[in-house]
Amino acid sequence: MEENQVVAVVVIDKTMKKFALLFICFYGILHAQDSTLVFKKKIQESTEIDFISSYYQQDGVHSAVSGGIGSENLQDVASNIIITMPIKADGVLTFDIGVSAYTSASSSNINPFNIDEDEDEDKAGKAIPGSITGTPWQASSGASMQDALASVVAGYAHHSDDRNKIWNANVSFSNEYDYTSIGFGGAYAYLMNQKNTEFNVKFNVFLDQWRPIYPIEFRQFQWNGSQWNPGLFANTTIWDSNGNASANYNPTKFTPWQSSERNSYSVSIGLSQILNKNMQFSVFLDLVRQMGNLSTPYQRIYFADKPDFFIGNPDMISVYTTPQNTGAYQLADDVERLPNTRNKIPIGVRWNYYINEQFILRTYYRYYWDDWGIQAHTAQIEAPIKLGEKFSMIPNYRFYQQSSSDYFAPYNQHMCSERFYSSDYDLSKFEAHAYGAGLQYYDLLNSKHIWKFGIKNIDLRYQHYSRSDGLAADIISFGVKFIWDK
Repeated sequence: MEENQVVAVVVIDKTMKKFALLFICFYGILHAQDSTLVFKKKIQESTEIDFISSYYQQDGVHSAVSGGIGSENLQDVASNIIITMPIKADGVLTFDIGVSAYTSASSSNINPFNIDEDEDEDKAGKAIPGSITGTPWQASSGASMQDALASVVAGYAHHSDDRNKIWNANVSFSNEYDYTSIGFGGAYAYLMNQKNTEFNVKFNVFLDQWRPIYPIEFRQFQWNGSQWNPGLFANTTIWDSNGNASANYNPTKFTPWQSSERNSYSVSIGLSQILNKNMQFSVFLDLVRQMGNLSTPYQRIYFADKPDFFIGNPDMISVYTTPQNTGAYQLADDVERLPNTRNKIPIGVRWNYYINEQFILRTYYRYYWDDWGIQAHTAQIEAPIKLGEKFSMIPNYRFYQQSSSDYFAPYNQHMCSERFYSSDYDLSKFEAHAYGAGLQYYDLLNSKHIWKFGIKNIDLRYQHYSRSDGLAADIISFGVKFIWDK
């Protein structure tokens, strides 16, 4: 071979090697990009199912149904199933289905006379006189004694490819005996600064509808244009505050609602920042607007400047202080009346500190203001303590304090000249303390199984709540989260 041919072969050989190297690099880049698309890590790998149950009981002496006095006894059992399912690599679909059932001595006093209105009406729909059974004060076994709430919420969250943007949308529906709610909302979150900073904004709309149930006396006493028709009380003696029989009960202030709608609109803005490897801080602001009928139709009002009237044992009227302890029951002057708009502004902060592998400190503070005259402060501290590799104990304490609404007054202290009035102690001035603890089991590898479901965590919590107006409550909850192994 000649020298020039040797040189040409060498050059061609070097060129082919460079081309081959470039081809391999280019193919590797393409293959790597293709692998990223095909094997992109999912937001959630498997379907997760949460089962949550709780039991709640309370008691107190300021029932709003009875105008600010009487038993607030209530028991509630609630259960939820929350299912979250991955949708391809970037989405998560969530369903939250809940059922809650309660029995209440307080709400039974909407109709404390054991009147079965369905049976005690003639074909024209008019009440048949003289059909009252049972004692004047007794926990009714009617529809107002108990109720059930069913709810469902469906939501979808979508994450961007770089996982720095999250869009969320949700719809909800709930229904109980006298109330229906339809809601929808959305949210957007943006992560920046290597995911150390998060900004989020949320909005929710709830379009609610009352089916108003009034105290039994207002459902039986009907105004015919010139006088009150006593209905079921036609053959029942009505007593005045001196224990004398009287026919002068005249609740002229009461009128049925003209509208039963209640709509709520809210916007929430939040900012979260990881300060360092031990600390995280966040702040949020909510703007809430409520419109429509914001009163509760079965909460009685008694006026100080109106005579008092009773049904029952006249000998007990002079010592009438709490209705369940007497054989008499006071007939209402009106039902709760509140403005048809309400603006609320809560603003709060969270600060979490990782002390070490065993201890974490979580704190929370919120200031609340509304245009009904209430200002409130909430402070909470939670301190999870790790007990070994899979168990944690979570003690917690919560303090709450609020001022009184402009429209609140205790039993029999409102004046009939007022436009708005309520004797619901939720609108009164009070302080509240809640303290409790939880025990949590967590298994990252889901080593324990029930059929095809791996147990991710088990959570058991108890909390006691006490309020300065005498209300006390206890709640115990239990939850299990499963991972579905296909």
